[in-house]
Amino acid sequence: MSDDHTHVQEFFGARAADWDRRFPDDGPAYAAAVAALGLRGGDRVLDAGCGTGRALPPLRAAVGPSGVVLGADLTPAMLREAARAGRDRDGALLLTDVAALPLRPGVLDAVFAAGLVAHLPDPAANLRELARAVRPGGVLALFHPVGRAALAARQGRSITPDDLRAEPNLHPLLARSGWRMTSYADEDARFLVLAVRES
Repeated sequence: MSDDHTHVQEFFGARAADWDRRFPDDGPAYAAAVAALGLRGGDRVLDAGCGTGRALPPLRAAVGPSGVVLGADLTPAMLREAARAGRDRDGALLLTDVAALPLRPGVLDAVFAAGLVAHLPDPAANLRELARAVRPGGVLALFHPVGRAALAARQGRSITPDDLRAEPNLHPLLARSGWRMTSYADEDARFLVLAVRES
């Protein structure tokens, strides 16, 4: 396992048990971000870096009983909390690295990724792997329930120009990774970027 993986598992593993209690009011923001994906009944969607699975219920509601919902995470403790909360009823939970998905090319219609980008060890390659698993024209949502400034304040730091999630940095990164950015919103109440899988 790489040092990056070990760090991610240690960081999130130590916080998994009280993760949902720390952020109890995020549900509406997750639901709104899932709605922005424009999913339809029968679609196949992956929650990449699903954590405790907070996006799985709205994803299941969006794709209906005929759709496929997968939640992938690198941290076993997070997936245990997702199952403990009953969210495994809304989607299949996969203990896997989103940088090496056990999925066929083009099998997904969409990827939802909450808080994921900042934890990717090789963002360009990792976003390319997500693109590989999505059909041309499929959609990616990069989401966080608070904007960059609010998140930085919560973490006691300032936003710097090299912030990966800044639009001038994220736009070319997505383009190099097989995605075309279609919208960018960075507000106090949420961060949401939508991109379409290029053919």
